[in-house]
Amino acid sequence: MVLNIKYFGLLTEITKCSEENIEFSKSSVLELLNLLFNKYPELKHKDFEVAQNNKIVSKDTMVSETEIALLPPFSGG
Repeated sequence: MVLNIKYFGLLTEITKCSEENIEFSKSSVLELLNLLFNKYPELKHKDFEVAQNNKIVSKDTMVSETEIALLPPFSGG
């Protein structure tokens, strides 16, 4: 399946893009993260959450949606 990965905040500086399409044939969010860490090693050292279908998911969640967002910490007010 082709995933649309969206990056936000400082993650766009690391990846040099705000979104990209990636061919992904594995199953879990952790496997997706490992693929992204190989492509962008600096991501390993950043704190961020992964959202699938607009909901924050854990690393052992199965990838079932084609839109994934990587969300760095943010402050509100």
